[in-house]
Order: sequence, then structure tokens, then C-alpha cells
Amino acid sequence: MNDAHTATQATAPGPVGSPAEAEVLIRHMLDVMDALLGTVEEETELVRAGKLTDAAELEPVKSELTRMYLADTAQIRASQGYLTQTTPELVDELRKRHDLFRALLQINLTVLATAHAVSESIMRGVSAELARKATPQGYGASGAATKPAASGQQPLTLSRVL
Repeated sequence: MNDAHTATQATAPGPVGSPAEAEVLIRHMLDVMDALLGTVEEETELVRAGKLTDAAELEPVKSELTRMYLADTAQIRASQGYLTQTTPELVDELRKRHDLFRALLQINLTVLATAHAVSESIMRGVSAELARKATPQGYGASGAATKPAASGQQPLTLSRVL
């Protein structure tokens, strides 16, 4: 057996053993989801406002919350039957909150995909314009204006220091 698999087994959370542990686990999961949603909503607003640098600064917090979310999810899966029997009302609340969580994450992903598509379109436009300006203006053998050759396009460089 490899070391990574052994390490994963050693750190895998076990199922909960009491109703008190079940309540603590579910309440922690709800708190983590709320914190993660707050961070994701903040990121969404920053991206919508074009403040991509500020949005990128949320990454460490988002990564840590995601790690906690995944750990809680694994423990809830390991305890699913027990949780349903001992704390059905908390499980129902968790399911409802998770549906809201999923919907808000979908909005965030849509905003991020839109920002990515817009920035890619801008970069392609800049690249095409630079290639057009670098091509000598003239006419070809058929009398039509020459177009920039794909092989003659220079790569773009981006300076992050402004």
C-alpha cells in the first residue's frame, strides 16, 4: 500500500458516536458553510466590481474554509445513518442550507466564468490589433489587402507592475 493512501486512512474522520457529537458536527458544518458563503459572496461582488486583485486576496481564507467543509462532509458521510436516526431535524436543516449553498455557488461560478470570458476576449482583441498594426499595409497579388499571418503574430506579455 502506498504512503499517501495510508496517510489518508490515518486522517480520515470516524463516525460520530453520540447525539452530542452529532449536533456539534452538524452545527460546525452549518457555521463553515455560512462563513464560506460569506467569503464567496464577497468574492462575487469584488469580481463584479472588477476588483480582481482584492478578490484574489480571499483565496487563503476560502481554501481553509473549503478544507474544513470537506472534512466535515467526510465525517457526515461516515455518520449518515446515525445522524438521520438521532438528529433528523438538524439533518433536514443541513439539507435545506446545502441547497441554498449550492445555488449561491452556482451564481459565483457564473460570475467567474463571465469574468474569464470577458478578459479572454479583451486579450484576443488586443493581440489581433497588435498583429494588424505589425503587418505592413499593402495589397497582395490578387489586389486584396493583406491580412496578418498567424505565424507572424507576436506573443503578448503582461506586466503586473503598473
